[in-house]
Amino acid sequence: MPEASTRPASLHRPGGWEIVRRNRPAMLSLGFLGLIALLALLGPPLMPEALKTTSEGAFLPPLSPGAHAPVTHLLGTDKNGQDLCYRLLSGARVSLGVGLCGAAISLVIGTLYGMVSGFAGGRVDALLMRTVDLLYAVPRILFIMIFIAAFDGLLKDAVDGLRLHAQASGWVGVEDTARRLLPYSKIVVMVLSLGLVEWLSMARIIRGQVLVLRELTFVTAARAMGQSGWRILRLHLLPNLSTLILTYLTLTIPAVILDESFLSFLGLGIEDPAASWGSLLKDGAQVINPVESKWWLLAFPAALMSLSLLALNFLGDGLRDAFDPRSGD
Repeated sequence: MPEASTRPASLHRPGGWEIVRRNRPAMLSLGFLGLIALLALLGPPLMPEALKTTSEGAFLPPLSPGAHAPVTHLLGTDKNGQDLCYRLLSGARVSLGVGLCGAAISLVIGTLYGMVSGFAGGRVDALLMRTVDLLYAVPRILFIMIFIAAFDGLLKDAVDGLRLHAQASGWVGVEDTARRLLPYSKIVVMVLSLGLVEWLSMARIIRGQVLVLRELTFVTAARAMGQSGWRILRLHLLPNLSTLILTYLTLTIPAVILDESFLSFLGLGIEDPAASWGSLLKDGAQVINPVESKWWLLAFPAALMSLSLLALNFLGDGLRDAFDPRSGD
């Protein structure tokens, strides 16, 4: 029996992608996110060198000319005279990268965990789901803070040791790379910790769908043909879960970005001179006062992050409306 004919219509309903393309908010959101990603990748390297360094022009408002170069600070400068537009696009790289990597880790863990739990059933399913319930009871922000405190120092020591070894051995390229990686140590640990706490909802969603799929005819036929459990999971169940996984991936990314921004706002994220949207919001909040407000340092990072998160949620909602078997036709 062909596998495609036995797939649930709710997962691969005819015209699913057509439904997404007709969803104007989802398509506008996809275009906006594509533009932000393109600017984040290509913008910083193409900017003039005068915008990439500190200068004496601290707290310049938007559209101010540069102090010693024929450049314009489109979004103003910060307390160190650094161009805010350059830092905002560089921060987009970090924040979107953290969101994608953290969501990918949670997706892999949650998908495997949910598929095994739902397909095994019985006591194995009960044990795995009770474990998820216990993990839900652990405050995730507290877990992330403890995880960062425990492993950030170890990672920094390892990178610094690599730098010293490269310096002693004359490996100039390795030494420079290790030095540039030091400010990102907390981000690496944060990505791992976020991936380890964001998979719980994904596991429950995948497990619930697998409980339905394993009772269908094509799974019964695969069992009758003597296929192993892992082969059934890989060849028959996983393809039927692909659009559902993609849908909830787009909804996990903004949650990871929000967590990263919150932790960076608390000073637990990326370290200067690198930047993320959360660290830029922290810097902007520190210079807001009733006497002389440097509004652009808070307004532009907040606007860009809010619009990006809104676009991700609109895109996720559009995909869910088209492909989620629990949504209405």
